[in-house]
Amino acid sequence: MKKEKRKILMATGGTGGHIFPSISLADFLKRKHQVEIVTDKRGLKYLSSDNQINIKTINSDTIFGKNIFKILLGIIKIILSFIISIFSMLITRPKLIIGMGGYSSFPVCAAGFCLRIPIIIYENNLIIGRANKFILPFAKKILVSTKDIKGIKSKYNAKIFVSGYLIRSHILNLKKEKTPNLEKKNLSLLIMGGSQSAKIFGEILPNIMIKCFQNGIRLKIYQQCLDHQISQIKKIYEKFKLEFELFSFSGDMSKYYRISDLAITRSGASSLAELVNLRIPFIAIPLPSSVDNHQFENANYFKEKGYCFLLEERFVSDKLFNILINLNKDEKKLFLMKERMTEHSDKDTFYKIEELIEKIINEQN
Repeated sequence: MKKEKRKILMATGGTGGHIFPSISLADFLKRKHQVEIVTDKRGLKYLSSDNQINIKTINSDTIFGKNIFKILLGIIKIILSFIISIFSMLITRPKLIIGMGGYSSFPVCAAGFCLRIPIIIYENNLIIGRANKFILPFAKKILVSTKDIKGIKSKYNAKIFVSGYLIRSHILNLKKEKTPNLEKKNLSLLIMGGSQSAKIFGEILPNIMIKCFQNGIRLKIYQQCLDHQISQIKKIYEKFKLEFELFSFSGDMSKYYRISDLAITRSGASSLAELVNLRIPFIAIPLPSSVDNHQFENANYFKEKGYCFLLEERFVSDKLFNILINLNKDEKKLFLMKERMTEHSDKDTFYKIEELIEKIINEQN
């Protein structure tokens, strides 16, 4: 007789940084479990209906801000989502809840705790997120990408489980093009602003790319930008006869990862981890408004390991060109960074988490 799959409920925020790790884990777990993802409506644009995972949305919102009316509305939404989650779980009876961070995960995890359903949470940033900080006292374990995570009180140290970063399987298994001698080709530069931050890159970086061209740095540019920026940036690059390709936000960066020698990127944990696993050196420009400055911490972690350059946004206009021209003069720097990156791998992350999940579920039976 075929063994019935046990149900796992994953609760996640609606940004790409929350959704992509959630999809990665759900795709792996669905081999042995029935997986359902709960998110807010923002997450729907990243989710596909063909991955055999049940998707539900809740109407949740942040309670952090300065507008008192928005805070009150956020509280009301969370309470309603909590009540709806209670009734939903009484029907579906999940064996485990995995909170993936983001404010949408909080009411689901809180409802699960009230129903005595075991909870684990996942944090891929170097600073624990606000939602996870609230849920941690009630969670069995917190999965973290590195032991160097900040913001967890020492009394919860026993709950820390170092799993590594959750990377999409097709990214982990991506075969990069062989890197030819850099002296004989243009350097392939990937510029990615992420789902929320491409706008500022589209405004600042074209002038720096032109300056590189004027100083003999030959680049092939693959730049992510907003749809309304494409025509303007195209005109600028065509005027100076730069080699380039522009694209709007894409959930699948495989095409560009495969051919890139260097990346300029924001510092979301998932994006940086993908670059490191693919051995693509990068210049990290953290989003200055990121909550608790977590993007700076993410970038600084990899900078200290020698995998990247860290450049704060306020210094981009003055310092980015100098970094690029120095790399052009001393190409060995990129090769050394690639070599250092071989120390890091997240290929065992899924199996570590699966083993922990099986242990926790079996303890409840």
